[in-house]
Amino acid sequence: MRGRTLALLVLIAASILFSPAASAEPAGDPAACDPVDPAACLLPFPNDWYTVPDASTSTGLRVDLAPSSTPRNRLGKHIDPAEWNRNDGFSPGSMLLAHVPGLDLNVTGAAPVTDMGRSLRDDAPIVIVDTVTGERWPHFAELDANASSPDRRALIIRPARNFLEGHRYAVALRGLKNASGEAIEPPDVFRTLLGPTLPDDDPLYARQREAKGVVADLRRHGVGTDGLYLAWDFTIASERNLSERILRIRDDAFGKLGGRSPSFLVTKVTDNPEGDPIARRVRGQMTVPSYLDTYGGLPGSRFRYGADGLPSRLPGNVQVAAFQCEIPRSALTAPGRASLYGHGLLGSEEEVGSGAVKAFAAEHGFVFCATKWAGLSKDDIGNAVVSLADFSNFPSMADRMQQGILNMLWLGRAMTTGLPKHKAFQNAEGEPVIDVSHGLAYYGNSQGGIMGGALTAVSTDIRRAVLGVPGMNYSTLLNRSVDFTQYATVMNLAYPDKLDQQLNLALVQMLWDRGEADGYAQHLTDDPLPGTPAHRVLLHVAFGDHQVSPLTADIQARTIGARVHQPAVAPGRHPDTVPYWDIPAIDSYPYTGSALIVWDSGSPYGPLTNTPPTEGRDPHSDPRKSAAARLQAATFLKTGEVVDVCDASPCTATPGG
Repeated sequence: MRGRTLALLVLIAASILFSPAASAEPAGDPAACDPVDPAACLLPFPNDWYTVPDASTSTGLRVDLAPSSTPRNRLGKHIDPAEWNRNDGFSPGSMLLAHVPGLDLNVTGAAPVTDMGRSLRDDAPIVIVDTVTGERWPHFAELDANASSPDRRALIIRPARNFLEGHRYAVALRGLKNASGEAIEPPDVFRTLLGPTLPDDDPLYARQREAKGVVADLRRHGVGTDGLYLAWDFTIASERNLSERILRIRDDAFGKLGGRSPSFLVTKVTDNPEGDPIARRVRGQMTVPSYLDTYGGLPGSRFRYGADGLPSRLPGNVQVAAFQCEIPRSALTAPGRASLYGHGLLGSEEEVGSGAVKAFAAEHGFVFCATKWAGLSKDDIGNAVVSLADFSNFPSMADRMQQGILNMLWLGRAMTTGLPKHKAFQNAEGEPVIDVSHGLAYYGNSQGGIMGGALTAVSTDIRRAVLGVPGMNYSTLLNRSVDFTQYATVMNLAYPDKLDQQLNLALVQMLWDRGEADGYAQHLTDDPLPGTPAHRVLLHVAFGDHQVSPLTADIQARTIGARVHQPAVAPGRHPDTVPYWDIPAIDSYPYTGSALIVWDSGSPYGPLTNTPPTEGRDPHSDPRKSAAARLQAATFLKTGEVVDVCDASPCTATPGG
């Protein structure tokens, strides 16, 4: 059904995009563009050239994109940058974009995805340096494999772990070569910027001052600039800017709730026959304070902002959120642990009733409850398609995702307060079937593993979470996922230029950070956000996953300080020079920190390009279907200990469960 709905929406989007349009606006106002890279207005990106001083922000900067500087769709409409201009810097997971005609990364010697450690060599041709600490930042470089024309093929540089909030980074591209080994000369404008000081009335005067400041920073930190092709700088958004919206709605909603339970209504109770390991399914609805700008907060709604620039609630505005809970038969005699469950891509709360989740509940005594991830649920498919046709609409997705996180937090509080007092959550003797004495846990898969990182980072009730087949940073994930192939059809129609597409993904990540793990990873474990406890997380990765690239889980593990089970995979299975580079091994069991466990069911590793896997079967669901993986996950949620269920060997999951 979802596929037919999507196909219909694609046809609608196509009819809009190919309808007669008003005359197109110019591709970009030269005065609004960085002149050093003429291939696209915003290149190189991210870039402090597109910021202005602002003493009211934590970084002292504010993003200042001009409306004419952003990519435009087939109808000639530029992305409206108003919401982006609320940021005080760029995404901590920023991919760096530039265009270098004729570049051959292999001949140049740039660090590939299989050897990120090479990026830290003294003679590395691409250098990223933290201007605050002087640390060189690990990364890998790739050319956009989706571009058919070299003229529109982006150079993409991705961090091996997220950049630090509020820090400024300087980038140097040097000693670049083409396939024949010949040096690639810098762009004419950049060569001018490196030359003699220009008069102050020269159009490039301000740009030269900034460029020379970046070069000075590079040299100050020991980065040689011989053969320099391009250099620029960028600043990462602050902790405050990344998190202030979700923290405002969390603190406002729960502050007014006090010690009471959220209000809810049980709408259906289904008692299963004897022999079914799940005794009862409960469906209901809850009312959640809504901070969106329409009553009910339907897809397409955005935050209603108050005078202080933060979300503000319309009087009496609520969202009615459906929930579903699965109660194992064992909980009728021994109350089950309380845990939220997070569903997969554009799904619903009904996924909590899937076979693998019910098996987890029955085997290990958990009561799982779920609600939709508003913003990325089945209700939001239409709005997602609209956003792909016009990226100006994306803020509505980002805002509803944050409301969706609040909805999940609200359900979690109901699980530990009001639900156990309702007869639907009691046994025949009137005793609760939910054990609230151990607090609240979280378990999610796929999108539930991605957004679950954000949920956990801002939760005051959850202490431990298992993120199944997780990752972070949709700007990296989308091109590498088979799930995006259908949706990319809309983007291809609306924004056919492949260089613009990469810029679009880089731009939307700046807002997506507010609703997924990428924007919260720095605070997911040992450095919690204000008013939030520390957390521990267990990452269960499917080797060769077709839907959520394991590459992004590795980056997440490095960012949050997780350790990896070793041996992670059998010798020869992983293409990296040093598999799981810079992720320390778990030195002994049981282990009480955050961990990465790789589950291998025999599928080949994915492509080494930014394209989705096409070979072998998709192992995406295998970890959750593995009894050993469920045992490890349950033990972690109950005790905080990661136990070795793989006998000091690589962890394997039987294909298909």
